[in-house]
Amino acid sequence: MENKKFYLTTAIAYTSSKPHIGNVYEAILADAIVRYKKKDGYDTFFMTGTDEHGQKIQQKAEALGITPKQHVDNVSNEIKATDKLMNIEYDKFIRTTDDYHMAEVADAFEKLYKKGDIYKGAYKGLYCVACESYFTEKDLVDGKCPDCGGPVEEASEEAYFLKLTPYQPRLIEHIKKHPEFIQPESRKNEMLNNFLANPLPDLCVSRTSYTWGIPVKFDKKHVTYVWIDALMNYITGIGYHVNKDSEPEFKKYWPADVHLIGKDILRFHTIYWPIILMALGVELPKQVFGHPWVLTNHNKMSKSKGNVIYADDLVAQFGVDAVRYYCLHEIPFAADGNLTYELVCERTNSDLANTYGNLVSRTIAMCKKYFGDEAICKADTVYNENEENAEHALLSAIDEACKKYHILMDEFKVADGLEEAMKMLRAANKYIDETAPWVLAKDESKKAVLKNVLYNLLEAIRIGSVLLEPAIPASAKKVYEALHTQHISFSDLQFGKMESYNVSSIDVLFQRLDVNKVMEDVLKKEEAKKEVTAKVSSNPQKPEITIDDFDKLDLVMGEIISAEKHPKADKLLVFKVNIGGEVRQIVSGIAKWYKPEDTIGKKVVVVRNLKPVKLRGVESQGMLLCASDALDENLELVTSNLNPGDIVR
Repeated sequence: MENKKFYLTTAIAYTSSKPHIGNVYEAILADAIVRYKKKDGYDTFFMTGTDEHGQKIQQKAEALGITPKQHVDNVSNEIKATDKLMNIEYDKFIRTTDDYHMAEVADAFEKLYKKGDIYKGAYKGLYCVACESYFTEKDLVDGKCPDCGGPVEEASEEAYFLKLTPYQPRLIEHIKKHPEFIQPESRKNEMLNNFLANPLPDLCVSRTSYTWGIPVKFDKKHVTYVWIDALMNYITGIGYHVNKDSEPEFKKYWPADVHLIGKDILRFHTIYWPIILMALGVELPKQVFGHPWVLTNHNKMSKSKGNVIYADDLVAQFGVDAVRYYCLHEIPFAADGNLTYELVCERTNSDLANTYGNLVSRTIAMCKKYFGDEAICKADTVYNENEENAEHALLSAIDEACKKYHILMDEFKVADGLEEAMKMLRAANKYIDETAPWVLAKDESKKAVLKNVLYNLLEAIRIGSVLLEPAIPASAKKVYEALHTQHISFSDLQFGKMESYNVSSIDVLFQRLDVNKVMEDVLKKEEAKKEVTAKVSSNPQKPEITIDDFDKLDLVMGEIISAEKHPKADKLLVFKVNIGGEVRQIVSGIAKWYKPEDTIGKKVVVVRNLKPVKLRGVESQGMLLCASDALDENLELVTSNLNPGDIVR
């Protein structure tokens, strides 16, 4: 029988700058949902990617002195690196600069124009560059963009528009007939009452004020505006074609089971996107889920506010699984969640170190202490009333957790699902206290009872790990290996699936953290970043020079043939450098970063015509070029594979 299919997408990340943990949360949530579905027997497809066109990107690239493509390449790679760091396992990473996507968007625009759904007009309104959106006066909040709170400006330009009102009644009918289409429920009511209750204004779908976008095929001075471009990734990424038969992958996975997006872009995904699909004659996705935000100190993260927290900084403090778990456990289904270093520390200690990690460590240690390499299996024995009641309570907790977990996870209530797993593990810890294995171990007549207690605990750990795996996959895998079990699917959740256990020792899964030490370390790192920023800002660009000034430098390649410490200065090294037919002695202050023996054979850039000078009594006949960071904490010689004497220009 063919597996049930499940296709999930995230909103594609905008490539203006490095994503913070609030952005990364969406990918973590998506990954956990897909891992759950895959474990539940679904044929899953998970797509994410990057949104790479627009005015903001063009302006950012110009400010950096690079091309827009170079800029989006850099940021897209950074986003991929963050996904890899957070153990995000997607099936497809789409970029809106991919040729196949751009071709289909151009074809879709042309098709809708020929159908009469798109027409040329002129737009005048209030425009937010950050959101790349137009607003009316009544949309503004305190004169600012209602989405990001940034400034808006008067804008007027020739543009193409998509007619929305012809499709509005059909969209309203669809939403009412399919109550699951927009989730959570509060988001659906917002769309119906705030946006669809009145006639929709036509949607601007092209721009002429910038060039970094997909050109309109029949009017080259226009580029396709972000929402047709970005939204179509959900179908182009799996092989949709406008003018020919679509690929088998599209036919297999579309319609998407869920578009997982931030609540701030819900309007675009539940009004504009369905209307675009209707106009193209494509079936609508089954559900659009608007997840809440990750706040810090109860405020939305913003670089302008200086309160941004990055995933890699959190991982450096707590580890990948701890950060994943916090984000998934502490961000509710329909309400914003709060994240600070202190809160992550507290949750890591309470749930992962004390409840889960401690249970695993204690149980395996007791197995080894009391039974060595002997198998731990269920034995026939007679319980006293306390032992019988304790076992019944544990088995009931396991059964209840498994039932509730599946219901909650199927509704994407991941935080609640994880809490059910954690309740069961707390029950297992309570079971240890109630049965007191260390007391049982002292009574030879209780050996069978002790073995049963440990078996029950190992089963609770196995089942708990299966439930937690979508959130903390790396840690769950370590536990499976220590338990030597392959019964790790949802079909294996029944108690007693393992006949016996032969366990291995396991390292501590999650260290208990001292919140004061964590915050001290965080503050030190933040101060170091401020120092870098201050040094960069206090080190202004040097005066402009002409090409004639630069031409005075004689830069050549050299090869280091010997190196030794300076006899009178610990910070200096003395090199002999072959610069092609001549060997120069050069003294350089790089002893902090290089051992003499590690530099021999390096091909380096030499300033050949620098006036000789004595440094602590040793003559230097040139200079080696190096690159360093703002605080001179990291420094590297500038190297190349060219030959000694080759000109550098």
